[in-house]
Amino acid sequence: MTTTPIDLFASALRFHPDGGVRAAERQMKGSDPDGAWQVATFHVETDADVHADHWEMHPEADEAVCCLTGGVRLAFRPTSPGGSEDVVRLAAGTAVVVPRGRWHRLELDAPSDLMSITLRHGTLLEKR
Repeated sequence: MTTTPIDLFASALRFHPDGGVRAAERQMKGSDPDGAWQVATFHVETDADVHADHWEMHPEADEAVCCLTGGVRLAFRPTSPGGSEDVVRLAAGTAVVVPRGRWHRLELDAPSDLMSITLRHGTLLEKR
């Protein structure tokens, strides 16, 4: 087996149930028949880079959202009509776990490097 570095800003790491780990193209949503978890790293400059105008939800797993550099705000959609968004601020070196099935979105405080870890299967996006 040849071991070579993987550019985490160009590829995702896919952790498969059989214990295998492979580099692959990043998926924002879709299905993975193998049930692989994705670790994806992104450099983002603007709110458009984090689809701030969309809510996202992962029905099959929690998601760890990690702020490696910069700063972001992670907003949770209100759980009842007329409710307000819950917002968590992430500074460099911090993370939050988004519960499975919880609608959420990101907004930037500064250009940032982010890492997302989740099972992408069934991920939904909805215009805000």
